[in-house]
Amino acid sequence: MNPAAVLRSSARALRGFLLENSLEFLPARRVWRHYSWLRLRRDAVAGVNVALLAVAQGLAFAAMAGVPIAHGLTCAAIASLIGPLLSGSRHTILGPTNATAFLVFSGLALLSPADREEMLPVLIFMAGAFLVVAAYCRLADLLQYVSRSVVVGYLAGCALLIAANQLAPVLGLAAAGGATTFAGLVADLLPRLPDARWPAALISAVTLGVHFGLRRRWPRLPTFALALAGGTAVGALLQYSGVPVETLPAFGARDLMPAMPDLGDPAIWARLSPLIGLSFAIAFVAALEGTLMAKSLASLTGDRVDLNQEVLSLGAANLATSFLSGLPASGSLTRSSLNHSSGAASQGSSLIAGGLCAVAAVTLGAAIGHLPRAALATLVIGVACTLVHPRQLRICLRATRSDASTLLVTLLATLLLPLQVAIFVGVGLSIMLYLRKAARPELVEYAFTPQGHLTAAGAEAPRQHPAISIVHVEGELFFGAAELFRTQIQRLAGDTCLRVIILRMRNARHLDATSVMALEELVRFMQAKHRHLLISGVTKDVYRVLKNSGMVEVLGRDNVFPGSVSNPNLATRNALRRAQSLLGTRDADIQILYDPSRPRE
Repeated sequence: MNPAAVLRSSARALRGFLLENSLEFLPARRVWRHYSWLRLRRDAVAGVNVALLAVAQGLAFAAMAGVPIAHGLTCAAIASLIGPLLSGSRHTILGPTNATAFLVFSGLALLSPADREEMLPVLIFMAGAFLVVAAYCRLADLLQYVSRSVVVGYLAGCALLIAANQLAPVLGLAAAGGATTFAGLVADLLPRLPDARWPAALISAVTLGVHFGLRRRWPRLPTFALALAGGTAVGALLQYSGVPVETLPAFGARDLMPAMPDLGDPAIWARLSPLIGLSFAIAFVAALEGTLMAKSLASLTGDRVDLNQEVLSLGAANLATSFLSGLPASGSLTRSSLNHSSGAASQGSSLIAGGLCAVAAVTLGAAIGHLPRAALATLVIGVACTLVHPRQLRICLRATRSDASTLLVTLLATLLLPLQVAIFVGVGLSIMLYLRKAARPELVEYAFTPQGHLTAAGAEAPRQHPAISIVHVEGELFFGAAELFRTQIQRLAGDTCLRVIILRMRNARHLDATSVMALEELVRFMQAKHRHLLISGVTKDVYRVLKNSGMVEVLGRDNVFPGSVSNPNLATRNALRRAQSLLGTRDADIQILYDPSRPRE
């Protein structure tokens, strides 16, 4: 075929795919058509509240990620300005979050500070590119198949990891020496506990008391910022009394932009390959957080959101922050919830919050140098505590064994493995447990009554001379169930008296290539023993698979009986007559399969 024709055909196919899966450009423009002063007032109040929280959290998450704290402010600003332009959600606030910040920390911990700062923009750019591609491929729809047990276990593990990572500055100790897992952080901290400094512990205690005290009594107040102010006041008093207090480093406007790598250097590309898995993990976690937040808020407001549109906004925000900031952006649970509770009317609140964060990044660099490191670390632990939901943990542990196993394995993986590996361990386990549960087709005992009705027979049904077995197959027959299905029928065919097996497949679903090949092996096995396999009641979808794969010819067209909607038992009756014809009798005895290995309900 002409290469030019191939290219033109591929281009047309790509254009058709993009048009079919097109997402809305600037969906927020619908809001501005009917914008009013009332909406502006509500958005302004919410935007100010969110900005107060975003400034403090941005500093905390940058410290958690091990990057210059200025990048936390610029990420909060850029993501809040770019995200709402492409988002359909009124209340979602994008920016740095604890999960993505700790992913950065654990993934880049072994790099030097200079290499970490240089490679971080490339890492964020790749994560943003993954998100944009996922949005146009409508992959956000697949996130609904991620078990909530995985999310609950992963967030609980992240909370413990974050707390362990921040305990050193809370106690006035130096940061852990390269440890990135919970076990490593604890092992590094325990021998140094006698060296803890009381000024840092005092500042941490006051900060924690103010935070939870205000949050319990006046939850609508910017408790995060007020607690940070309380810890700063205690630190100032201690310094005035001559007690040294470790503070955050001040920064200037020139420190706001990230250090971009020299992509012309051939050596840089060899350093990119280890970041691909980490960037994919960041994109996955960001999409998971963003879509969960959008769905949760939409359920409260009655709005309808396109999850792929939300992923596109996340991708655009990360692409922008890769050039203008130094942290990946995700959907913030705390800031989005505050935005909703503050009465935000539109995406305008996010734009206002982003503008205020940008102003703070430019003007507050010198003032940041007065903030005690212990106070900020304490607030990070306070935020981490919000990731643990005791009720959700109880539900996952008590619902089913699969949920409990998934939760515990994900939690342990988060504590023992790098985060970018732990999340996929949990997802992989949940999928395997689901497939194991789904890949068990039900084989039920069936027989015709003297009145001619097909009905389930009991396990202790009397068996006469067995010649025909009717096997009612119900459930999924995809690749995971193929081997079990084949071996069970072969075990039945081991009966030397059996001559014909009728597979009643009216309720069998999702036949695939693996199942077709297993069925062909079963047919060959039966033919080698001079026996017959009949199929009755197949649906249109199953029959189409059998026909397209050539299995109808292998079975024999006279041995396949499509189902009838008006008379579901007609196909089985016709198959039984075919079996009698093959046996040369009109009074064939019927043996029904009973699978003793299946537990009875």
